[in-house]
Amino acid sequence: MPTATYRLQVHGGFTFDNAAEQASYLDALGVSHAYLSPVLQPAPGSTHGYDVVNHDLINEEAGGGTELARLSRTLSLYGLGVIVDVVPNHMTTPTPAHLNRQWWSLLREGHNSEYAHWFDVDWAAEDDRVLVPVLGGPLSSALSAGELAVHRDGGPRGDEAVLRYFDHEFPVRPGTEHLPVAELVEAQWYLLCDWREGAQRLNYRRFFDVTTLAAVRVEDPEVFDATHRLLLYFYRSGFVDGFRIDHPDGLADPGGYLDRLAEATDDAWVVAEKILEGHEELPDTWRCAGTTGYDTLLRVGGVFVDPAGKGPLTDLLNQVVGHQEDLDAMVVDAKRQVVREVQAAEVNRLMRLVEQVLPWHDQASLKRALGELLVAMDRYRAYVGGSEADPSQAAVLNAAESRAMAVIAGPDQLSLSTIAQLARGGRLPEAHADTESAQREFVVRFQQTCGPVMAKGIEDTTFYRYSRLTSLNEVGGDPGLVGIAPEELHEFASRQLASWPTTMTTLSTHDTKRSEDVRARLAVVSELSAEWKAWVGTARRLAKDHRGKKLDPATEYFLLQTAVGAWPISVERLQAYATKAIREAKQHTTWTDQDDAYEADVQRYVAALLGQPALVSHCQAWVDRAAAASRSNILGQKLLQLVVPGVPDVYQGTELVDLSLVDPDNRRPVDYGQRRTRLARLDKGGEPADLDDEKLLVTSRTLRLRHHHAQWFTGHHATYERVATTSDHALAVGRGDESGLQVVAVVTRFSDKLAASGGWGDAHLALPEGEWHDLFTGRAVVSLEGRPGVRLARLLTDLPVALLVRHGTLGRDEIA
Repeated sequence: MPTATYRLQVHGGFTFDNAAEQASYLDALGVSHAYLSPVLQPAPGSTHGYDVVNHDLINEEAGGGTELARLSRTLSLYGLGVIVDVVPNHMTTPTPAHLNRQWWSLLREGHNSEYAHWFDVDWAAEDDRVLVPVLGGPLSSALSAGELAVHRDGGPRGDEAVLRYFDHEFPVRPGTEHLPVAELVEAQWYLLCDWREGAQRLNYRRFFDVTTLAAVRVEDPEVFDATHRLLLYFYRSGFVDGFRIDHPDGLADPGGYLDRLAEATDDAWVVAEKILEGHEELPDTWRCAGTTGYDTLLRVGGVFVDPAGKGPLTDLLNQVVGHQEDLDAMVVDAKRQVVREVQAAEVNRLMRLVEQVLPWHDQASLKRALGELLVAMDRYRAYVGGSEADPSQAAVLNAAESRAMAVIAGPDQLSLSTIAQLARGGRLPEAHADTESAQREFVVRFQQTCGPVMAKGIEDTTFYRYSRLTSLNEVGGDPGLVGIAPEELHEFASRQLASWPTTMTTLSTHDTKRSEDVRARLAVVSELSAEWKAWVGTARRLAKDHRGKKLDPATEYFLLQTAVGAWPISVERLQAYATKAIREAKQHTTWTDQDDAYEADVQRYVAALLGQPALVSHCQAWVDRAAAASRSNILGQKLLQLVVPGVPDVYQGTELVDLSLVDPDNRRPVDYGQRRTRLARLDKGGEPADLDDEKLLVTSRTLRLRHHHAQWFTGHHATYERVATTSDHALAVGRGDESGLQVVAVVTRFSDKLAASGGWGDAHLALPEGEWHDLFTGRAVVSLEGRPGVRLARLLTDLPVALLVRHGTLGRDEIA
């Protein structure tokens, strides 16, 4: 069982051997397991590993199976284990296609391929062909221009007849090699078309809207076995100790998949990347340790956001953009756009099933109803059918139906009721005979479509449009929730301990929209809303000559927050981020339809923001003004993450202050030499020289405590409790076991307001009686019987956080 993990992005530039070089450092830091990005063979040059091409190979660019085994053995010398990220939902359709053996066979042999059952293809939709949208224009244009040609030196061995289109290479159906090119193209098991047509016509399931990531049917036992054989070999050989499961909601039966994996591993430690919305809870039937931690991220970060900032920041946003922003309406609009454009192929496939089941109904009305039901879903999916049998999941669909019914036009309401009944798997007397299979397929496919609509509509669209406080625009987050009360954090933590005590917790991942420390910095804005308003006004005045004709106020405000959150940041990094942000927002430019003039204005604005002396000075002034409160937030949320129930993950490099933005910015190389040097100096008794050192001190001392005393954190008798303070600016939590409270962590909230009010004064921490040791400062702390507790002013003199451990429970090496 892990006590803490450390995420490593492994690829050709940071190999398994490179990871092994960090074994002693990870041991010194205090984690128990290295947590690796996907290790199976990805597309050439991949830096993330989610584009698997071969389940029978370990990433050869990263060193292959030999180096992975060597990494595991090296880690084991330090008592460390290995957790591996698994991608069960999809594999990539690479260029050239023969790099994916199963995909190549599918294109070559069609539904006669031995791998046809691997992929989720609607053969009837394109006359028994797989749509391959890669052309730059119509097929006829590519043929007339001579862009398609047959060659005899292609395929995996270089001896096959292939059809080439620039860098793309496709197999030729046996027996058609000698046809004229136009006839040969027509005779294939695949249909080449304009890449733009894929949005509407694609007939294979994919990951979200990524056409090059084709879904695999892991619900098929044969496919599960083939795609997991090598991973399970490494697990059974002792080289891997557990797994993180990517995007389980994309699977036909997530619970069934986790059951099969648990059976294959004797219930190994497994966490699932399930995004929980609001108060949604993980299905208690899932055989896993819990989620990957976004639910904890929301609560831990939320207690450092000042609810008092909600009104002023809302007013400021409306003033900047020139109208009243309605977040709920924005979400609905974005999801409708995703249903209409981004997930059009998936909606069309659902409608083909609807037409089979209800051929005599008004198909246009049913399609409108389907779209509104998808938009009305308030979570990634409901779990209906499959191995899940929770009646409460039908209630999720019922609630979505009610929300959709409130907005849908009267003539479509009957259609909505029909579609909702179909989605629930309920009885439909009007259904066409012998369509039970299509009805069951609709139930599953509807659920698989809900997740992409949520993710693309909210995380990848609304979160780039709405800018009241961008630190709240996070995976699993809620921009409408400005601040979380400590009581809610305590209630959540208590539930986690009772139900999912070894779930993963996190603050930064490869998927977060911005790093934990960028969010911590921006949270200060909620405390200083009046000063922020004045700062924004001055910033916009200084930038007015650099704004261009097309840059809109909402994007400008979004970029101002990004700049001060990630400051200092290079022009190149912020321009790359800005390009991604505005295309994801899908209002002025998109990935598929760029507005060059608009994008140029955005780039010029970023260059000015980071290059014009007056603007640079102004940004630096805000960062300096907020520095003390930022420090408090950065250290406080890190400590909380490391002590609340669950197994904390430290994303690579974030043991120091990390000011990364969304990927690929958060996959930049990590300087481990610097981290080793800093940690060694702290371990020799050196005082923290800066905030980087302070964060490293907090991280390492807390991780080591967890490692040496796992029974207080993840043991069967581990406890969690709120520890009282007499100030709303201090939040304290306790961990221990059946013998009592052993650890108390204290963090500071809203430190700028605290300073403005005169500091801690006589505020106390209700520390249980006895002698305690602060692991961060080395000081002894005594709480005497009959006294109100320990004065916070004395406890938090040097740092805004403290980690107190009962005297006598630590070994000498831990105190040192």
